[in-house]
Amino acid sequence: MKYFVIILLLATAALSQSSAQSSTQADSASATKGQASASASETPDLASQVPAPKAEDVKSMDALLHAIYDVISGPAGDRDWNRFRSLFVPQARFTKAAKEPDGSTAVRLLSVDDFVTVAGNAFRKEPFYESAIANRAQTYGNIAQVFSSYESRHAPGAKPFQRGINSIQMFNDGKRWWVLSILWDEERPDNPLPKNFTKAAKNK
Repeated sequence: MKYFVIILLLATAALSQSSAQSSTQADSASATKGQASASASETPDLASQVPAPKAEDVKSMDALLHAIYDVISGPAGDRDWNRFRSLFVPQARFTKAAKEPDGSTAVRLLSVDDFVTVAGNAFRKEPFYESAIANRAQTYGNIAQVFSSYESRHAPGAKPFQRGINSIQMFNDGKRWWVLSILWDEERPDNPLPKNFTKAAKNK
């Protein structure tokens, strides 16, 4: 009987300790969740994290689209990367849908810094000019999605060496337009541009 009482007391103590630990863990998890919720609910001050934009670059969707192409176009040499960064949220993503040599499809993900490094190295060596062919936009509230077909050239007026479609996600914070991400795929023999993206839409 004495042995049974000792076992019962030990079991009760263990259960109490386990309950206390569970309560502490639950409180800790609740506090962490609360902190995460508070952090998620905070609106980041995006403007303080990027260079000041040109007002005309971010005043409208059309202006932002023009700026995206204009800032990366030019003769061999550096680009105005401060202007480039001013168009994007700091966490913006660049994603290329790539066709591998074995025929498989993959995606290549880049941050703003990655894009500046990769594209900057290429632009310093060769001229590069890119312009939109047709922009097809859909909007809802403060967000927008634009399919923008493009042509890439080595000189203004030259024959394009590449075409494709940029899928551009934007949003308006009430003060300006921002680019959230750009996803693109290139034209290939098995992936031609749709006819409605090969020329600009006529104004009605």
